[in-house]
Amino acid sequence: MIEMWSIEKIEDFRRTLLAWYDEEGRASLPWRKNQDPYRVWVSEIMLQQTQVNTVIPYFKRFMTLFPTITALADAEEQTLLKAWEGLGYYSRVRNMQKAAQQVVEDYQGVWPTTFEGLKKLTGIGPYTAAAIASIAFKEPVAAIDGNAYRVLGRLFKIEDDIRQTKTWQKYFAIGNQLIDPKRPGDFNQAIMDLGSSYMTAKNYDTAHNPIKEFIASYEDGTEDLYPVKSPLAKPKQVSYVGIAVVGPDGYLWEQRPATGLLANFWLMPLYAITDFESDPDAEWTRAEIIQATETRLLADYGVTVSLKALGGRPVTHVYSHLKWTVTILTGEITETMPLKRGVWRQRDVLNDDPQPKVQEKIWQRLNSLQG
Repeated sequence: MIEMWSIEKIEDFRRTLLAWYDEEGRASLPWRKNQDPYRVWVSEIMLQQTQVNTVIPYFKRFMTLFPTITALADAEEQTLLKAWEGLGYYSRVRNMQKAAQQVVEDYQGVWPTTFEGLKKLTGIGPYTAAAIASIAFKEPVAAIDGNAYRVLGRLFKIEDDIRQTKTWQKYFAIGNQLIDPKRPGDFNQAIMDLGSSYMTAKNYDTAHNPIKEFIASYEDGTEDLYPVKSPLAKPKQVSYVGIAVVGPDGYLWEQRPATGLLANFWLMPLYAITDFESDPDAEWTRAEIIQATETRLLADYGVTVSLKALGGRPVTHVYSHLKWTVTILTGEITETMPLKRGVWRQRDVLNDDPQPKVQEKIWQRLNSLQG
């Protein structure tokens, strides 16, 4: 049971926090130059799962390409994916376009101005809705993200596991009691800045924290225990072969299907080892994998080629629930072959296609080992 502070202590906390924010907050961040809901929204979606320094150039480029919500709603998907390339979690930008289309078509281009109204837009959950509502529309509603979990968890020594869905409601209720009703957007941004500076997950600096007098876990040195978070399940391991086949007209290159993981992205052919298996417990040798891949390339693409394994360790890439291990196979043909599917694409041209991070890693490995 959390014992909430007195009104006097809450007001003291607000003054202390906002005085620090006014003095040292990250006002120079490009999305904080004004409170336009479109800019706030784009930045908040980009900042999910991504560091601030990484987001800054992406944000600037994105706002140049799509300066208004209408421009985003009307964008070609391939242009949109290319602009997002490298940020990962591509469902974010696809949902952004759907939400932009909702605002343009269903709301005549006018943003919903409330927390509840914003949650009705595709891809906008409670945190993002609260961030937009508080910053752009001055609604006093708490934005609970990883930073807020750390700050509030350590302030009140909250024992609830933040991986449990019901825990969000407790943090949300506490945040709504603390938030400054006159400056809700600044309050939420100050919590974000504290969580990414003095109150990080590791290497935190409570001794110099401007709100240290309010931190219950600092009094007994238990900051590292908060927020309480049960361990994640390990991602499932999946082994792939990635096939780099090059000929007179370039590389064998293919666009992924419109649904599923990496939908609509371009990359080299990929086969999961399980695609070859009739026996799930089979042990595959390198020679057997190469032979099976050559057979599948002929059947699926119409390409006859002799493959060899690229030296070095396989490429690895981790998604939230999967860990891919990709062994790269290379082959060269001397005459162009008509394809059953896919295209031949010269390297300088294919770089214009939106590519997922795993394909970037394959190129890096090819470049490093082929010279």
